[in-house]
Amino acid sequence: MKTISLALLLSICLALPASAQTIGDKARAIHDSAIVVDTHADTPQRFLDENFDIGSTDPNDHGHISLDKAKAGNLGAEFFSIWVDPETVAKEDFARRTLDLIDTVYEQAARHPERMMMAFSVADIERAHAEHKLAALMGIEGGHSIENDIHLLRDYYRLGVRYMTLTWMNTNEFADSSGDIDDPKVAHHNGLTEGGKQIVLEMNRLGMLVDISHVADKTFWDTIAVTKAPVIASHSSARALTNHYRNMTDDMLRAVAKNGGVVQVNFYSAFVDETYRKAAEAQSKERDAAVKAYLDKLKAEGKTPTYLERDRIEREWAAKVPRPPLSSLIDHIDHIAKIAGVDHVGLGSDFDGVSGATPQGIDSAADLPKITQGLLERGYSADDIRKILGGNLLRVLTGAERISREMQAAK
Repeated sequence: MKTISLALLLSICLALPASAQTIGDKARAIHDSAIVVDTHADTPQRFLDENFDIGSTDPNDHGHISLDKAKAGNLGAEFFSIWVDPETVAKEDFARRTLDLIDTVYEQAARHPERMMMAFSVADIERAHAEHKLAALMGIEGGHSIENDIHLLRDYYRLGVRYMTLTWMNTNEFADSSGDIDDPKVAHHNGLTEGGKQIVLEMNRLGMLVDISHVADKTFWDTIAVTKAPVIASHSSARALTNHYRNMTDDMLRAVAKNGGVVQVNFYSAFVDETYRKAAEAQSKERDAAVKAYLDKLKAEGKTPTYLERDRIEREWAAKVPRPPLSSLIDHIDHIAKIAGVDHVGLGSDFDGVSGATPQGIDSAADLPKITQGLLERGYSADDIRKILGGNLLRVLTGAERISREMQAAK
């Protein structure tokens, strides 16, 4: 049996990419001392359409989120995305689907009370952390879920929704989306409508975070001008590094910092690596045609397509493009920290919503400590790392709660 010298072993370890390195004791201690908050996971689609149990221990499960994976990665709080696909759900069923998804999160928490609890405030998140439970919060992804009805917005808040992304990829009745802003067939508003501005202010009054991920650039600037509370970008990255319309320009990053908000970095490879983005874009027409053909086939058979059918096809296409290194993700966190300040960056993974297209080494929530290791290697202090992992988001949520109390007291 051949042996290997300590010096050679050390040289091999140092040459490995960060994603393959072992988490050091210092990084592990920092990570485990933090309340780690992720602001975007699409797992409710799996709860509803796949009957997925978050307590699953299936070693072959391809998903990013489970209670075991969360525990392994010290994930303390997850904002589960309540997303209604406007391409597969009829407009008159948006609210029904929204309510069904909300119900699934409650059902998962009820199924695992010893390991998971519903959370609606910073105090709840801190209590869950003290009790070693996953704090389950909810954010609506796409203002179309309120069906242009402010009463529904209030109802969703009462049910526990603590942020709403003003748009998804589709422009709605009150706000323009970045996803269709160049589509001449779509009627746009030049940002927020007057009704949209009232919705932002009502979210401030309720204490619901205003999420500007997905919105058109003009919608972003209108929101910044109107809001009385700090905003979040629940799952966006830096456009200066990866030129995707879903990412934020440096001017936007500075504006969020001035507003007091936080940008939660998306882990999707096409948002954090320019080479991957270009490769994914090159296959987009062929990929989209394959997805459409499959969905049309299901419809012709009298079946109702779900997100999971689309995800399966997109996962196959994503596997054709090499995943970027973990350093690409760290680059975006680092860039936003440098431009906006370390108090204005966090984590918004988009877990279970990116068809397996995450950087190397980030295969589930269990891998979150690798981000701490990467930040430590970039020279970030323990205190700053804890801010990035969740402290910044908790500060913003605390601010929204305070402003809500002030606005309600003023009436």
